[in-house]
Amino acid sequence: MAPTTEKTDVAIIGAGPVGLFAVFECGMLRMRCAVFDALDAPGGQLTALYPEKPIYDIPGYPRIDAAVLVEKLAAQAAPFRPVYHLGRPVTTLAATGDGGFRLSTQAGTAVEARAVLIAAGVGAFGPNRPPLAGIDAYEGGAVRYLVTRRDDFRGKRVVIAGGGDSAVDWALSLAEIAARVMVVHRREKFRCAPESAARMKALAEAGRIEIVAPFQLDALEGDGRTLAAVIVKSLDGAVRRLEADFLLPFFGLAMTLGPIATWGVSSRAAPSR
Repeated sequence: MAPTTEKTDVAIIGAGPVGLFAVFECGMLRMRCAVFDALDAPGGQLTALYPEKPIYDIPGYPRIDAAVLVEKLAAQAAPFRPVYHLGRPVTTLAATGDGGFRLSTQAGTAVEARAVLIAAGVGAFGPNRPPLAGIDAYEGGAVRYLVTRRDDFRGKRVVIAGGGDSAVDWALSLAEIAARVMVVHRREKFRCAPESAARMKALAEAGRIEIVAPFQLDALEGDGRTLAAVIVKSLDGAVRRLEADFLLPFFGLAMTLGPIATWGVSSRAAPSR
C-alpha cells in the first residue's frame, strides 16, 4: 500500500532555533507546520554540538545554556502543535500543479505544503573523523565527537584531541569532574581564545590537565567496545600510550547542503517599488 500524503500549510526544513521560532510565528498567523530535520532531536547545532555550554548572543538572555534555549523554543512552539519529522532528512522537493510543494523524506514520508521555509543553515553536518583503524566500532560509546551529557565523564580518563576552542573549552570543563584529562595536539600552540589557553596552561601546571604536544593520534587499544588506551605518535616517531576510557576528537565539522543543493532554489532580489 502506498504511503499516505500528509498536508500542511508550511513545511519547515530545519529544526534549529530559526525553524522552531518560525513555528511560533506561523502559528500566530494560524498556519499549521510540519518540521523536518536530519537529527533525531530538535535544536540543530545547539543540541548536537554543545547542549551544556552557555551561549551569550540571544536577545534578552545575557547567558543561557544551549539545551535550555532549545527547551524554551520548543515550549513556545508547542501550543501550535507542529508535526515533527525528526531523523528524516528531506530528499526531494518539487512544485505541485496547484502552486504548492511536495516533499519526500529519506524514510519515505510524503508531505504537501502551501509554502516551504528552508531553515537548514549551512545544511547537514558531521564531524571530521580521525583516520584511525577500527574507530567506527567505538563511535557513540568510547569515542564521541560531541558532549551531550557532561556527567558521563565523571571520574573517567579522557583524551581530548584538537587545538581549537571546542577542544580547549571541554578540557577546562571536564577537568572539574574527570579523573584525568589529556589534551593531544600536533603543535604546542593552540588555536583558541588566549584566556582559555592561559587557563589550560595553569591547570596543566597544577597537574589537573596533561598537555600532550606535539603529538598526533596513531591508534586505539581496546576490545572494539571498551577503550583501554589511545596511542599517540610525535613527528620524530616517539610513541606514547595514554590509558583512557574516552576519546573526544574535536577536529571541526564537515558541512554540506546535501539534497538542498539539487533543488534549484535560488535567491532573488525583491522587485523595486
